[in-house]
Amino acid sequence: MATFFRSANLASRVFDRQFLSPRPGATVNTVRQFYENLVPSYTICDIDCPDYSFRKFTDDGNYLVAFSRNHQDLIVYRPIWPTFSCNELCDSHDLPPKAKKFDSFFKQLYSISLASSNEYICKDFFLYMERHQFGLFATSTAQSNDTSATEGAIHGVPSIEKITFYLVRLDDGAILDEKAFRNDFINLAHSIGAYLYEDLLCIVSLRYQTIHVLQIRDSGNLVEVRKIGAFCQEDDELFLHSHGQKERGQPLAYLSFGWLDLPMWQRRLEERGGGSCGDVGGGDVGGGDNGDDGAARGVSFLPGIKQRLLSFIFRKTWNEESDQTLRVQHLKKKFYFHFQDYVDLIIWKVQFLDRHHLFIKFGSVDGGVSRSTEQNLAFFAVYNMETTDIISLYQNSSEELYSLFEYFYDHFHTNPQNSSHGNFISSHSNNVHALDQLRTIKNKANSTSQFVKKMMASLPYTCQSQSPSPYFDLSLFRYDEKLISAIDRHRHCTEHPIKFISVKQPNVVKFKIKPGSDSGASDSRAKRISSFLFHPFFPLALSIQQTYMQPTVVNLHFRR
Repeated sequence: MATFFRSANLASRVFDRQFLSPRPGATVNTVRQFYENLVPSYTICDIDCPDYSFRKFTDDGNYLVAFSRNHQDLIVYRPIWPTFSCNELCDSHDLPPKAKKFDSFFKQLYSISLASSNEYICKDFFLYMERHQFGLFATSTAQSNDTSATEGAIHGVPSIEKITFYLVRLDDGAILDEKAFRNDFINLAHSIGAYLYEDLLCIVSLRYQTIHVLQIRDSGNLVEVRKIGAFCQEDDELFLHSHGQKERGQPLAYLSFGWLDLPMWQRRLEERGGGSCGDVGGGDVGGGDNGDDGAARGVSFLPGIKQRLLSFIFRKTWNEESDQTLRVQHLKKKFYFHFQDYVDLIIWKVQFLDRHHLFIKFGSVDGGVSRSTEQNLAFFAVYNMETTDIISLYQNSSEELYSLFEYFYDHFHTNPQNSSHGNFISSHSNNVHALDQLRTIKNKANSTSQFVKKMMASLPYTCQSQSPSPYFDLSLFRYDEKLISAIDRHRHCTEHPIKFISVKQPNVVKFKIKPGSDSGASDSRAKRISSFLFHPFFPLALSIQQTYMQPTVVNLHFRR
């Protein structure tokens, strides 16, 4: 790919493209080399634009999504290119005043109200279904930390009175369907609590530990096809009810080979000197009393997904020791001693690996609602929705999982929607420059275990969280990833422009991005953050600087 073009001159490259053919499967990567010559070369500082909160460009480049400052309205623009004429050579003149306005680059399609008076649009939440040009948005009421105990709710997880997801056709702004959750908690920040895969959408209820799997129909309807949490199969509730009538007084748990009679296991452990299930953290599940008290506890089951997790850990621990005498001691040390810790795990985050498998992150309650989870103990499970089995389980310090992360990272953020732009996001599993960066960071780390935990904190992958812009292609450009990257996050502002340097010519700065005012008169003591919105294929970008108690400054960068 590096030797396809014999010259760095744009005109010469056009001629080369006419006479030469790239290798099979390398056409898009070859065409992307043109962006070394097609870069944003001009900046309009503090452009005259509406006072909106700009969210992102859609991955097909057709729309720019924005929200009103009061978080009530959705505004959608279509990118256009400015046209103007000059009496003389245009390159020798500055742009006319009309061409420096926001309306010269973007055409407003519509503005619609999504949120009611006591609800607000979550400005960080947006998912795009490219095939139908559907957009998924979320609104919510204020979060409440002082919540009363509710059956099935996890203690310590806050509550939101109402969360509503809206499916909007971006072409005309029609609201096609909506899905509401009441007195629940879903992590809407950066779309963490939802994942879109083809026409399947999963939404994670942290408060009630339920994974809602919905299908987005061609008609624009949101249809719930599966709920995973308390029950894994549709007939689980019926089975438990009928089984409880027959075995009332015998607490059961779905562990290794089906529904196990825990009092029986308790007696076996006591006979072999292994203590009781209750002594090693079995809690109510491990109780063995009969009578009314046992009957009451007999109908109190762990959630289905938690039982699948315990079943997998139990089988794994069982198979680690072949000697029957030592197996009981091994189970006590590795399984029953940590039983309550396993029971206390909650679902943090979920993503699709394909249409049948989910990648689920389990951890403590505190880690599920905090922003930083690097230091918390966590487990990653691959769950088959059809068989309701957990196929594999890894701890967040697992070297095996890190190897999969390093060499097969693209499988974690697979984009099955056939996007011609989203499939070429640079990662350490498809780009040698990104891999070199990752290994350099690993070699500098003081602790391998802490480094692995830090890397695993990014899993499961956050849906549509990276820009497909070619200017973030690490085969073409180098830049300071502390200041700017393809990941959709706010950054601390810098006084100096951000340089994009050519990979092939390390001493050549191809272009610069400077957020904030051109005058440089801003107060250096004030905390300033910036965000960057790059068009997926045009040489066009927005840099947005926000300073406390000051107006937002929007700069527009484009190729003139």
